[in-house]
Amino acid sequence: MKVVILCGGMGTRLREETEFRPKPMVKIGSRPILWHIMKMYAHYGHNDFVLCLGYKGETIKEYFYHYMLHNNDVTIELGKERSILFHANSEEENWRVTLVDTGEHTLKGGRIKRIQKYLPDETFMVTYGDGVANIDVPGLLEYHGKHGKIATVTGVHPRSSYGQLKTSNGKVVHFIEKPKMEESMINGGFFVFNKKIFNYLSPDEDCDFEIGALETLTQEGQFTVYPHKGDWACMDTYRDMAYLNRLWNEGKAFWKVWP
Repeated sequence: MKVVILCGGMGTRLREETEFRPKPMVKIGSRPILWHIMKMYAHYGHNDFVLCLGYKGETIKEYFYHYMLHNNDVTIELGKERSILFHANSEEENWRVTLVDTGEHTLKGGRIKRIQKYLPDETFMVTYGDGVANIDVPGLLEYHGKHGKIATVTGVHPRSSYGQLKTSNGKVVHFIEKPKMEESMINGGFFVFNKKIFNYLSPDEDCDFEIGALETLTQEGQFTVYPHKGDWACMDTYRDMAYLNRLWNEGKAFWKVWP
């Protein structure tokens, strides 16, 4: 099943990084967050990706064009008989990545419609290029198939931006950094769509996705939510980036479902 990743936004709230690169290319550890998202899907056998490019999309094209060079040791023999030997130590050789320029200012609905020709199957998955989670992808797909609707979104419980304090007699007795907000559920991405979704979209630059298509599907009873009980995080600000990098560096990256 093909996986569509929306990679075209400008990421204005992470301007410290996105001034130089698109947000999906901002790194967690030594790899872009986009790679982390793709590794999660590939762990479950979904390694055919379609990337919707926009702002600084050439950076993503160049990354995958030179992927082997970026991610492997290399022996280069110079001279007339120049050759390059990659000492492959990655497991992504079976990935298929289609990179599509969907316009620098196109809204998400227009981006998805513009890649319709690359999505011939009855069902496909879509997610944002800045969110990570330990999603049970087989469970998500089973849920979508069971309900038989056009669209399924993964509902997630976000973490608060503030630490939670429990006190007694004026003293802090328990502190939790970024506690999960169990009482609320938000759109976490990680969608599954039937191809009928294209009937709700247009290739126009101003065709939105959440405001428009998803609202209409909701009104028609064609939109279901898969409740994700695990962890989820979005890289929206510099503080988010620092948090995700700290989890990765400390070996606590909840989205690392692969070995």
